[in-house]
Parts: sequence; structure tokens; C-alpha cells
Amino acid sequence: MSKIVLITGVSKGIGRALAEKMLNENFFVIGTSRNGEIKGINDDNFHPLKLDISNPLSIENAHKNILEKFTHIDILINNAGIGPDLGKLYPERESFKLTFNVNVTGTVFFTEPLIELINDNGIILNISSGMGSIDACESTDSIAYRMSKSALNMYTKILTNRLGNKIKVASIHPGWVKTTIIESNIKYGRLTPRESADNIFSFMNNAFESGTFWNSENKTELLW
Repeated sequence: MSKIVLITGVSKGIGRALAEKMLNENFFVIGTSRNGEIKGINDDNFHPLKLDISNPLSIENAHKNILEKFTHIDILINNAGIGPDLGKLYPERESFKLTFNVNVTGTVFFTEPLIELINDNGIILNISSGMGSIDACESTDSIAYRMSKSALNMYTKILTNRLGNKIKVASIHPGWVKTTIIESNIKYGRLTPRESADNIFSFMNNAFESGTFWNSENKTELLW
């Protein structure tokens, strides 16, 4: 039987590329989007799932759908994320709140009830960012985005401590990817979403130490 991977935010970008990569590698993929529609993926091994990760009711309904249809999952990839303040020098209250609702609060409360469904020797990957590294930060921009990714990294460490060797957990920097999260990425990004997905898949398939913060672009560990 194919291993089951649940990926959040697969309508475009890295999430979409990860879903396609995993399908090509014979995984069964549960892929989420805000409206539950993922155009262009027509595969018997793909299950679309409606999820607005900023909305507690949507999270609850998604959990019900998963529990009704699946007895277990093998891999959870928390990819859904936003960065409305990327490149901005000062915080703005509403975008700050939304960033944390998606990148931190929603991700945590979507993940927690699913942990008991993850098989022993399963994997949780949190798609973070090098911008969330406290040690490496030398900039003053993108306050909410940077802080949210630092918080997500802390969640990775907490899950690592809690789950021990039962489930492996890691934070992944996907590289500078040509995505629409900010306009300049399309012009200056070094990686296509497919290249980033290939790198993430390679990391996942190699024996990694739980609690790693990994730069998948240059294949090195990052400082927290």
C-alpha cells in the first residue's frame, strides 16, 4: 500500500510541486487548499481537502474529513504559509495577526490532533525559512514573517522533545524559490518550485536527525 502524505497549501508554488513530486513517487497525497479545489491534478492517489488554516472551524471540518477517510498517515508536511509583510520595514497590526494565524496558530492546531494518526517512524516537516533564524538575522524588514518562522522552529523543537524517536520532526528552509509570496521572488529566486520540492524530498528520504533545521538549497544545517 502506498504511504500517505498530507501536505497543506498545494494550490500553487512549493506545495503544488511537492504534491506532484510525491504522486510521481507513488505516494497517496492528501492536499489542502482554501476552497478544496486543486486544478490540474487528476490522480486516483490524490485526495483534495478544503482547509483555511486561519479559520478554526475550517480546521475542525478538515480533521473530520481526514478521520472519516483515513486510519493513519505517514508524513505531514506543514507547507501552508503567508508573508504579507515581506520586505516591509515596520509591522502592521492586521497583517501581523493574519501572519501568525496562518504560519503559527493555524499550523499548530491543525497538527496537534493529527499526531496520533501518524505511524511510528513517521515524519513531520515544517516548511520554515532561513529568515526565521535568530542567529543569522541581520535585517530589520519582514517582522511578522521572520517572527512567525522563528515560532514555527520552536514548535519543531518542542515536537522533537515530545515525540522522541517515535516520529521524526524537522524545519526546512526551501531555498529562495520563484513563488508569488512576494513579487521579487519570481524575478530573483534561484530555484523553481519543482527544484525545491526535489531537494525537500531528498532530505526526507535520507536518514536525518529529528530536530534538524535544514537548508535544502545548499544541503547544510541552519543556526536556530
